[in-house]
Amino acid sequence: MYNWFRKKSRIEQLKERYRLLMKRSFELSSKDPEKSEKAHQQADRIFQEIQYLSFRKADK
Repeated sequence: MYNWFRKKSRIEQLKERYRLLMKRSFELSSKDPEKSEKAHQQADRIFQEIQYLSFRKADK
C-alpha cells in the first residue's frame, strides 16, 4: 500500500518511459519503419540518460 503513494524517482520514471518507447517501436516496426526508428532513437537517448544517472548515483 505504501507504493501507491510513493513518488517515483527520476530513474524509475525514465525506465518506464524507455519500456513504453521500446514496446511502441516493436509494434510499429512492421507497419511504419520510420516511426519505429524514431521511437527507438528516443528510447536510446533515454537509456543513455538512465546510464548517466545510474553512474552518477553510484559515484556518491
